[in-house]
Amino acid sequence: MTNSESARTDDPVQDGGRREGVGREGTATTVDALALAAAPNPDHPRGRPSVKRLMQEDGANLVTFTFAPGQTFPDHSVAHPITVQCLSGELTFGCGDETTQMTPGVVVHCKERVTHRVDCPESAPASSVLLLTMLTGERV
Repeated sequence: MTNSESARTDDPVQDGGRREGVGREGTATTVDALALAAAPNPDHPRGRPSVKRLMQEDGANLVTFTFAPGQTFPDHSVAHPITVQCLSGELTFGCGDETTQMTPGVVVHCKERVTHRVDCPESAPASSVLLLTMLTGERV
């Protein structure tokens, strides 16, 4: 496969403007998570981020959380291991006894059934996007 063929299947700009899709052989799914994330809702009555599921495929689900300054996703746990990645803005991720300041590019892995939370500082930009990957191991 040439570089131009690869670009056509993976790069949304070179792929007719698509923001999500399946590779030529049906083996890869492309998602532009930042472009598809929901807009922040600073007036949410419980101070929660906007949530949008982007993908549910073999082994993983992708979900974005878009925070406005001061919003939080309080303590909870999930049945699967996860990774979280800050795509934009500034967030604080707490997992067990550890707290991580997240800026774009920072990724954290958290084991299943571990209590964790996400906070968006008041000083953060108008929109901070977190990409959650639930590592389900399930076959779709």
